[in-house]
Amino acid sequence: MPQIFHRSANTIAKVSIFGTVFFLAGLGWYGATIVRSPWTTRVGHALDQPVPFSHQHHVEGLGIDCRYCHTSVEDSSFAGIPPTQTCMNCHSVMWNKAPMLEPVRESFRTEEPIQWVRVHDLPDFVYFDHSIHVAKGVACITCHGPVNEMPLTWRQNTLRMEWCLQCHKAPEKQIGPKDKVFDVHWKKPANFEETHKEVISEAKLGKITNCSICHR
Repeated sequence: MPQIFHRSANTIAKVSIFGTVFFLAGLGWYGATIVRSPWTTRVGHALDQPVPFSHQHHVEGLGIDCRYCHTSVEDSSFAGIPPTQTCMNCHSVMWNKAPMLEPVRESFRTEEPIQWVRVHDLPDFVYFDHSIHVAKGVACITCHGPVNEMPLTWRQNTLRMEWCLQCHKAPEKQIGPKDKVFDVHWKKPANFEETHKEVISEAKLGKITNCSICHR
């Protein structure tokens, strides 16, 4: 019986099989890289907003406390986006003719809220409570980064489950004194574990990694 396939067919088949395997592996690696890249997670990317609000100016420059605008952060699961009235407490007097603040004045006149673009937006299937974290001594900058240095707000961390679990598995590494939660300039001293043993002990008891804690 004459030979149907050329002798090189075996080599071509082997190369094709191995090539397909390596191609699929490379495609998987590329996909995993893209998913974790800042292009997807938006880490470090400032988003366009209706009004170019600067935390750097208001927090670092003027010394406004986080709780002045985010009034519910200590008592509610939501930090809360401040209503236009909060902005107008100051801007009805100062910079009340600035063109960039016209959307704020328009919102106040029409009683229509400003459509801010959420920077830290968790999926609907994730439960997160600000008040619990604040009560335990987790500082604002632990999750949100140095907001006092941000002319426009960006996401400092991925907010992915693995990032949350890093803290939930070892909360003692992330907490600080409860009276320093809103102090953006506080730095944890090298001897913190020695000087705050009770805080560390309480945090270690709070290792919570059950799925139902966040997925309810």
